Amino acid sequence: MARIAVCPGSFDPITYGHLDIIRRGAKVFDMVYVSVMNNSAKNPLFSVEERINLIEAVTKDLSNVKVDEHSGLLVDYAKAVNANAIIRGLRAVSDFEYEMQITSMNRVLNEDIETFFIMTNNQYSFLSSSIVKEVAKYNGDISTLVPPIVEKELHKKYKRLKS
Repeated sequence: MARIAVCPGSFDPITYGHLDIIRRGAKVFDMVYVSVMNNSAKNPLFSVEERINLIEAVTKDLSNVKVDEHSGLLVDYAKAVNANAIIRGLRAVSDFEYEMQITSMNRVLNEDIETFFIMTNNQYSFLSSSIVKEVAKYNGDISTLVPPIVEKELHKKYKRLKS
């Protein structure tokens, strides 16, 4: 039986922290579906298509990673791609309570899908897409926070928004 996992997130934009979790998950699972989820509580800077394109660009060297989108329940998506696992990254203790609630609900919805938590690399423990966007908005240096293509697209996006 293939070990297939889903790594969900809004990825607006993808950071080195996200990429760390995806790469480490790809070492453990035969296939990892990176699912760009539509979070109705968030107002994204990048469209779903733009986020997918950026993730594909920075994961092109990972043959067992496929990027997709989904706007419904995560467990429904996992079932549709025959995944038996969900990968979630944890940065700090503050992430744990929220992740525990989501995991518990997913377990109620489908007890056959396990959730695996991967602690982020310490150098990315403070990192979030929100912080990256805030720094980029004011032309701060984000070169150590996101891959070069993401940095370029963030600066282009903010330049267009200021025009």
